[in-house]
Amino acid sequence: MRQCGFQLVQLIVALAVMAGALVATLPSLLNWSSAHRLRLAAAEFVSAMRSARLAAVSGGVKVGLKFRSHDEGRVTYTLHRDGDGDGIRSSDIARGVDPQIGPRRELRFVGARVRLGFPPGVEPSDPGDPSRRLDRLGDPIRFGRSDIASFNALGRSSPGTLYLTDSRLGLVAVRVLAASGRVRVLVYNATDDRWRPG
Repeated sequence: MRQCGFQLVQLIVALAVMAGALVATLPSLLNWSSAHRLRLAAAEFVSAMRSARLAAVSGGVKVGLKFRSHDEGRVTYTLHRDGDGDGIRSSDIARGVDPQIGPRRELRFVGARVRLGFPPGVEPSDPGDPSRRLDRLGDPIRFGRSDIASFNALGRSSPGTLYLTDSRLGLVAVRVLAASGRVRVLVYNATDDRWRPG
């Protein structure tokens, strides 16, 4: 009987040690999970940008990637071809002048835990000019004053950035460079107010 009681005490002690270890590692596990979700969402945006660039180059036309935000933070995008030679415009899309090419697609990793936007209470530096603070924190999709990333037949693009957050401290910027059409991912570190390659 004593042997059975001793095993129960050992089991309780082992469970207490495991619970303590779990509590100690939980914050870092949650931070890793949040950062991982942000990276997956950024990779989806990069893939969408590359699809638009490929469609423009292979089709020899201007192609725009239009983002739309929906309820619960969901984001979809569509590709549009320039139908009248004046670039991709929201008004031309609404009138059917710049036709949609391909189906509307939803970004799977953007939603309840990762959304377009900025963390609450954080005013980050501008990734293009670190001496300035970002303004217009209610506008996370910035291709000029538009929410359309455009690419021409040579693969060049309208420059712009979109911002993703985990609504805590995590912030990622997906930037499109004008001359090359290259897409870069930058991760913001609020502690030292710096952007680093992601």
